[in-house]
Amino acid sequence: MAREVQIGSFKVGAGHRQFLIAGPCVIESEQLVLETAGRIAEIAKSLGMPYIFKSSFDKANRTSINSYRGPGLEKGLAVLKKVKDQLGLPVLTDVHTEEQATEAGKIVDVLQIPAFLCRQTDLIIAAAKTGKVVNVKKGQFLSPQEMGNAVKKVEESGNQRIVLTERGSSFGYNNLVVDMRSFPVLRSFGYPVVFDATHSVQLPGGGGTKSSGQREFVEPLACAAAGAGVDGFFMEVHPNPDEALSDGPNMVPLHQLKALLERVMRICDASQPRK
Repeated sequence: MAREVQIGSFKVGAGHRQFLIAGPCVIESEQLVLETAGRIAEIAKSLGMPYIFKSSFDKANRTSINSYRGPGLEKGLAVLKKVKDQLGLPVLTDVHTEEQATEAGKIVDVLQIPAFLCRQTDLIIAAAKTGKVVNVKKGQFLSPQEMGNAVKKVEESGNQRIVLTERGSSFGYNNLVVDMRSFPVLRSFGYPVVFDATHSVQLPGGGGTKSSGQREFVEPLACAAAGAGVDGFFMEVHPNPDEALSDGPNMVPLHQLKALLERVMRICDASQPRK
């Protein structure tokens, strides 16, 4: 069983209720962020799920040089601080450089290491040294066993506030698959494990100058992960994904989120080990 990790006012892992990380892929506007965060918080509360708001101030891993990246570090962190202050929610954001990790660590509760950067030692060390929770996403190019190396980098930097996230593995060109064996392997490192249900249905670069996705498979994969046993779920959510500035094809429409989570949590509850 994964040890517990404190995030904001709640604990995750170690038999605690499954938690939710959710929000728009990238910060498009302050209004969109606050409205979406508030609505997701209501849904999560109705289901008894601890909730962490997620959105990125900069999406460095874009397919095209013309892709929207976000408002940048200073403006983006100001918006995330409003989510914390006005809605009382813990927040998570991606970081891509040591400098970003240091600055974001002054505001956010969870620093996320993007999957493409999960082997970047200096970035992981900088994030770990902030003392904040570090969520390391498993690279599409790594076996789950190899994530033990990322865990050691965080631990040996003096931080044991770690979360590991599965987001699918490369399967040929422009495609990802999820190996359900990954969850017990990742859990064997002793930390909470999250399933990223929306990036796992991404088709990287599948749109030519942008990534595509198959959001119709978010629900079956999330349900499978719930049965396999995970500590939390990561879902990018948008009021109108078809008009989103990043990752629209794989994001969950906000109006569909509650029904999706209700089903997922029923499976989580049914699959709990008997005492």
